[in-house]
Amino acid sequence: MGSREQLAIAEFARSLLVIPNTLAVSAAQDAIDLVAKFRAFHNEVQVNTERKNLKWIGLDLVNGKPRDNKQAGVYEPSVVKTKSLKFATEAATTILRIDDLIKLQPESKGDKGGSYEDAVHSGEIED
Repeated sequence: MGSREQLAIAEFARSLLVIPNTLAVSAAQDAIDLVAKFRAFHNEVQVNTERKNLKWIGLDLVNGKPRDNKQAGVYEPSVVKTKSLKFATEAATTILRIDDLIKLQPESKGDKGGSYEDAVHSGEIED
């Protein structure tokens, strides 16, 4: 990947780590340790294709350790996750676009946003 795309993907991936981190904190677990173990398992699966079983590792927040969610019988529909991520990404993109539009149209120095009385006297609105 090009450098700009790689940076965007890395930042997006980092932002997704908020989810397991927040869940671990809410469960009164050591979020730093749990998320580090979680990332280590998922990194191992990407580096070593012989360890495909590690892709099912998730967080057991009751016991405070990573576990094999497939063995535990925890299945989550990927369609729901995909749609949730798409909606969240679209919402963030919309917010960023609105922010850009606001920055593109700064107030002019002569426009001080007159008062209601000024608008009535100038005839812009009727009292």
